Amino acid sequence: MRILLVEDDPRLLRSLAKALREQGYAVDEAADGAEGDFKARSYDYDAVVLDVMLPQLDGWTVLERLRRHKSTPVLMLTARDATHDRVRGLDTGADDYLVKPFDLPELFARLRALIRRSAGQGNPRVELGDVVLDTRARTVTRAGQLVALTAREYAILEYLALHRGEVVSRTTLYEHLFDENDDTLSNLVDVHIFAIRKKLGAEIVATRRGLGYCVEAPAS
Repeated sequence: MRILLVEDDPRLLRSLAKALREQGYAVDEAADGAEGDFKARSYDYDAVVLDVMLPQLDGWTVLERLRRHKSTPVLMLTARDATHDRVRGLDTGADDYLVKPFDLPELFARLRALIRRSAGQGNPRVELGDVVLDTRARTVTRAGQLVALTAREYAILEYLALHRGEVVSRTTLYEHLFDENDDTLSNLVDVHIFAIRKKLGAEIVATRRGLGYCVEAPAS
């Protein structure tokens, strides 16, 4: 999943970006509201983590502009804990609100929930026949046995599973799994799909020739 992180504190921006990448997210960074506004509207992110107090454009303005074009899930971060500030953020179109200082596990949990809900998946367990993804633990089991996937393999399978029944193009997978600094190879997605099939069975991901990939197994 690809996240946009908009935060003007350089140390917090670096530490949050590092923590999110360690959780398996692709992360784009923006250090002010103008850059965040441009990136949020230019790319299709799975979620935006947006600070309120930003130079050039504040977070409320960035959010308001974004909502004219997209329904990307937005988690707002702020040191302002007054009720009217939270109400303003939510009424402007934020999906969730987290007051600084916060614990990283809570940030991660809220992001996972936002991404699941935006894909119409309320349950953290995604069942694909005898294959089960636990989006909280980022684990995959088959017939009750834990299967070791690399971070990239898990990310691809999770994205396809959350969009079960949809044909997802290679371009879309690249856009949601690699950040702006990644130098990717043209066949990298195919290589990871091959590895996923080898570990979980060839039927887990279907190929739609000329279109992309699809997870078709219904939820149990």
